[in-house]
Amino acid sequence: MKFGVSFFPVVDPRRKSASTYYDESLRLVQRAEEFGYEHVQTVEHYGSPYGGYSPDPVAFLAAAAARTSRIRLTTGAVIAAFTHPVKLAAALAMLDNLSHGRLDVGFGRAFLPDEFEAFGVAMAESRARFDEGIAACVALWTGENVTFTGRFHRFGPFTSFPAPYQRPHPPVFVASATNPESCAAAGRAGHHIQVVPSVTSHEELLRMVESYRAARTAAGHAEPGRIQIKYSCYLAEDREVALADARAQEQNYVSRMTAAVSAWSRTRSDQYPGYEKFVEKAANYDFDRALADHKVLAGTPQDVHEQVVEVANRYGSDVCLSLQFNSGHLPVERAERAMELFATQVVPSLPEPTEAAEAAATVN
Repeated sequence: MKFGVSFFPVVDPRRKSASTYYDESLRLVQRAEEFGYEHVQTVEHYGSPYGGYSPDPVAFLAAAAARTSRIRLTTGAVIAAFTHPVKLAAALAMLDNLSHGRLDVGFGRAFLPDEFEAFGVAMAESRARFDEGIAACVALWTGENVTFTGRFHRFGPFTSFPAPYQRPHPPVFVASATNPESCAAAGRAGHHIQVVPSVTSHEELLRMVESYRAARTAAGHAEPGRIQIKYSCYLAEDREVALADARAQEQNYVSRMTAAVSAWSRTRSDQYPGYEKFVEKAANYDFDRALADHKVLAGTPQDVHEQVVEVANRYGSDVCLSLQFNSGHLPVERAERAMELFATQVVPSLPEPTEAAEAAATVN
C-alpha cells in the first residue's frame, strides 16, 4: 500500500489569503518528500472557496517540482473540457520535463454547473469532451506531425513541443466520482483511476474498483493498474483534538461544497445521472456516520492504523491512499504534525501484504 498527499483548498479568503495557502501547502510538499510519501496532487476548480485557490494544477505542481527531487506530482485532476488539447498537452509535457519524469496526469470531467457555464461549455458535451481531450493529449505526446479530427477540436499536422520526459507519455489517470463504467473504460484503455469515497457508498465504490480491475485484466494488460483513493486525514496524539479538528474542517468542507453544488437543485443532465441529489446529500451530512463508515480518517495513530487496515481489507492492499492533511483552515503546524505521525507511526505499523492478498487484490 502506498500513500500520497492531496491538496484541495476549501478556504475562505477572508480567513486565509491565497499566497498564505500556497506557502503553507508548498511547505507541506517538501515535508511530504522528507517523510517518504509517494505523491502530491491537487485539483482544478474555479470561482468559489470550494477548490477555487487551485485553478491551475500545473502551476502549483511546477512550484512543487522546484522544491523536490523524488516525489511524484499528480494532477487530481485537470479538466480537459476547459482547455484546448494543444495547450494542455504542451503544459503537461513541460511539467514532466521540469520534474524529470515525475508527473502523473489525472483527467477529470468536472461536475459543477457553474464552472461549465463560466467556460461556455455545455454539460451535455461533458463525456465526449473528456474522451476527446485524453485522446488528443496522448496523440500529441506520442506522435509527430499529428493530424487530429474530433468533434470539438481539429488540428494538424502539428508536432507538440516539448515531448514529454516519460516515454511514451506520463501515466494517465481517470477521475471518477460514482460511475463503474467510467472505471471499466479506464481499465480497458490501460489507464489508472482516482476515486473518492466521500461521495459514494462503500458498495458503489467497491463496484467501481472491481469493474476497473476486471476490465483491465480482460483487456490483456499485464500489469495491475494504479488506484488512488482520496481521504481527509486528521491525526494527533490526543484523540479529542484530532476529532475536534476533523469535525470542524469536514463541516467547513461540506458547507463550501453545498454552496458549490447548489446549481444542481435546478440542473439536470443525462451526463450526470443522480447528481441532483448532491444538494440533499450535503445537507444530510453526518460526521460521526462518515467516520464510522471510513469515509474520513481521524483519531490517534492507533485509530487511523485500524481505519487504514479496514480500507485495505475493503479495496485491496494494492491501492494508494491520497491523504488531505491541510483541510480548510487547520493550522499548518497541526497538518504537518499529522503528516509526520502518519508516516512515522501509522505506516510502519501496517501489516505487510502477503503474496496471496496482493494476487487477490489484482483480480478482485
